[in-house]
Amino acid sequence: MKSDIQICRETTLTPIDHIAQHAGILPDDLTPQGTLKAKVKPSILKRLNNNKEGKLVLVTAITPTPLGEGKTVTTIGLAQGLAKINQRVMACIRQPSMGPVFGVKGGAAGGGYSQVAPMEKLNLHLTGDIHAVTAAHNLAAAALDARLYHEERHGYEAFAEKTGLTPLRIDIQRICWKRVMDHNDRALRMITVGNNEPGKTINGLARDDGFDISAASELMAILALSKDLADMRQRIGRLVLAYNINGQPVTAEDLQVAGAMAVTMCEAIEPTLMQTLEGVPTLIHAGPFANIAHGNSSIIADRIALKLSDYTITEGGFGSDMGFEKACNIKAQQAERGPDCAVVVATLRGLKANSGCYDLRPGQALPDAIFSPDEKTLQGGFENLKWHIRNAAKYGIPVVVAINRFPQDTDAELNLLKTWIREEDFGSYVDVAISEAFGKGGEGATELAQAVVNACQTPAQFKPLYSLDQPLEEKLMTVAEVGYGGRGVELSPLAKQQLAELKRQGHDNLAVCMAKTPLSITHDPSQKGAPSDFIVPVRELRLCAGAGFVYALCGNVMTMPGLPEKPAYMALDIDDAGNIVGLS
Repeated sequence: MKSDIQICRETTLTPIDHIAQHAGILPDDLTPQGTLKAKVKPSILKRLNNNKEGKLVLVTAITPTPLGEGKTVTTIGLAQGLAKINQRVMACIRQPSMGPVFGVKGGAAGGGYSQVAPMEKLNLHLTGDIHAVTAAHNLAAAALDARLYHEERHGYEAFAEKTGLTPLRIDIQRICWKRVMDHNDRALRMITVGNNEPGKTINGLARDDGFDISAASELMAILALSKDLADMRQRIGRLVLAYNINGQPVTAEDLQVAGAMAVTMCEAIEPTLMQTLEGVPTLIHAGPFANIAHGNSSIIADRIALKLSDYTITEGGFGSDMGFEKACNIKAQQAERGPDCAVVVATLRGLKANSGCYDLRPGQALPDAIFSPDEKTLQGGFENLKWHIRNAAKYGIPVVVAINRFPQDTDAELNLLKTWIREEDFGSYVDVAISEAFGKGGEGATELAQAVVNACQTPAQFKPLYSLDQPLEEKLMTVAEVGYGGRGVELSPLAKQQLAELKRQGHDNLAVCMAKTPLSITHDPSQKGAPSDFIVPVRELRLCAGAGFVYALCGNVMTMPGLPEKPAYMALDIDDAGNIVGLS
């Protein structure tokens, strides 16, 4: 089969203004970015206010493996499949980070005949939204260190007299705003800033600091969760960057940098309109990681698509314990709109990998046995699929299992898996369909599309796992116990101190965003299948007042990934004709 990028380049794409017109987006709603992509102004929602909303379909998956389950392929393929059966449809996906593009995962445009095009534009910079987040974030970091330096250099009273500004009295030991960049670089996790030559202070005050990846910035979450530009500006003002010597928060508004940050991000608030290989309109906005962030595309993109189509197909990052959980408990509560249907993506080889019979690691050769028929191993992995089906169903929405077919899969095993799913008593609406979207595009996803249409006839009774008025500790326990099936959480001494402080400061009404490994339902990546009777250790709690949640770091999760031994960037290059090669 041809490579993804070759398939994309050989496809004749429709000018983006024609895609927009067909979708109901007027020229005044667009900011063109060339002929194949355009920004959509959030003001379109005023014009569409009286339009009836369509159905929101949230695509999730089993516990991820190095094999890849094809969640984005299924998202795009399902959208194309719905178009094939004459449904008005739009897709909403997250903007890819440069980290995994150059690291392990590669691109995030889908693949085969179910991808967003042009895939190289999507995967490399797109319209610069992540760069805008990075610039705005690092502006705040620079402003914070500059203010610290000038107040300490002059003394508080002299600083006030010289500038007319009220001293912020920043506690150098309690600066909580790291810097960010959109690459995987483990060497930057812990650094020292403000180093000087002996006898000099011109570079500022030396202190310990570090970098997160840009997708983990609270600004990225704000971008995804804001209702409009004014809402984004207010949320940026609430960012807590540090604490003063009296233990009071220092916000972006206090530092008077919030306005400049909003200016830096004012165009990033607009989703980017692109198309699938079959011309289905697709909005790309915000994201991407659900292990160290909330991992969903934006509320704004969803709202635009819901007003313009009968079906909006979006996805949450990683498995249903990750992006799906955060879509339901964080995003849906802020949007006041839950999904109408869940699609759980599974593959035969992915289930076998989740059986615990294989030790698969990124970059290593795959054993031939995992592609061969093996009912016992498949049965072991079925426990993981059952867990994810029940997990999605507990939110009160119908579930469709999409079995993403690969060329090596046998009809016998595919039919066996379908039989197991249909014979299992899940206690709610569950259906199953085969998807061949990768190799056949929308034509290969019509069975799945019809199953989703049928599922959406069952009214959703959506309900998050917790309400925002519950205490923070109850929310943490609810996610661990009801969301993961564990026995609860164990807070480190630091996390206990932070919890007490958050409650004193009046932040009990915020959601919780659990940062943990995506490779297991637990915090431990080695625990496969459907573990139970485990405790989730929370080592640190961070306030994200602008985003509206408390960030809980669980186990050994890192907010700045590292590059593997054989990174994906080694395959990237430009050929003699100036075309990008090696991107997948």
